[in-house]
Amino acid sequence: GGLILMATRIIRCRVLAVLGWLALAAFAWAQSGTSFLEGNAATLDGKPAVGAIVKIERTDVKGNYQVKTDKKGKWFHAGLPLGGSFTITLVLNGKPVDQVAGVKTKMDGTSNINLQEKGGAAAEAAAPNESGRAETAEAKAAREKAIKEREQAMAKNKALNDAFTAGMTALTAKQYDEAVTQLSKGTELDPTQNVVWAQLAAAYVEGSATKTGADQAAMLNKGLESYAKAIELKGDDPAYHNNYGLALARAKKIPEAQAELKKAAEIDPPGAGRYYYNLGALLVNSGQMEAAAEAFKKVIEVDPNYADAHYQYGIYLLSKASTDASGKVTPVPGTREEFSKYLELQPTGQFAEASKGMLASMEATVDTQYVSPEAAAAAAKKKAAKKK
Repeated sequence: GGLILMATRIIRCRVLAVLGWLALAAFAWAQSGTSFLEGNAATLDGKPAVGAIVKIERTDVKGNYQVKTDKKGKWFHAGLPLGGSFTITLVLNGKPVDQVAGVKTKMDGTSNINLQEKGGAAAEAAAPNESGRAETAEAKAAREKAIKEREQAMAKNKALNDAFTAGMTALTAKQYDEAVTQLSKGTELDPTQNVVWAQLAAAYVEGSATKTGADQAAMLNKGLESYAKAIELKGDDPAYHNNYGLALARAKKIPEAQAELKKAAEIDPPGAGRYYYNLGALLVNSGQMEAAAEAFKKVIEVDPNYADAHYQYGIYLLSKASTDASGKVTPVPGTREEFSKYLELQPTGQFAEASKGMLASMEATVDTQYVSPEAAAAAAKKKAAKKK
């Protein structure tokens, strides 16, 4: 009986240890993120295309964005989903004049797309006024005022872009305080830019992990406030809901975190597996094993090839295994299949060896019959005598 109990404890301790380790690592595996695209735009004669429209259309899932070029013909758009596939179109005078397809976003956001007007006539010169007479003083003053206002707006945009770029550089270098300073400046320059709020939130949340006590709590709360602001401005971005959910989980606000991750899955069905996986991970961290199992089952339902979900669900099922009087481990139905499926999908994956070990443990039988050393010696002597 003691050996059976020990075997059961070994198996369950092993399962719990693996579950605990997985839970701590799960957030890093399944994080969503955003990136940016940038480039230059030119007219047919090679001059900067000032104030032109650059349309950014996501082709793998529905998504449309656009941005205007600055006075140097440069364009920049942040907050784009990582790994997305995009078609970039340059529009001059309301007509598409150049296009680049199959553009992929990357973590470092270094995709530089240059566009130039192709074919057709150059932009028409401004038409004279309808009477052909000299411009009136009032009209001239109005035109000059409009030019000045535009220059001021462009200067503001440049300051915003400079602050954002400096903030992102600091965030990438894990200089969180500097990132917060620069990105906060960006939100002051233009509080309507959702991507600036989202990256400020990331700087606060990641930076909070480097603090302790009240400083940590205050920084994390500012991160939550910034994510809420980003979502207020752009509520249809699944990455914002996902990352907000993970930040809420750090703050131990589990129901709110669950709601955000479910929202991300609703907005982005093709990416639902990732969001439900994150939900399962945070439920494991909060000790809600049954709810976590349902989340991992949901991952498998929406994405049968999500290997890590099979492993996680297999770990849960293994925790339900029983051991009979002979010491044989009897897993609940489906346990072997989950580990086998993981190995089928990821034969050399990070959990491959662990999966093999779990499958092997289910084949083990513990010898529960106690034999004293004296009896063992006598049996061996008797066996040897028979051979003579």
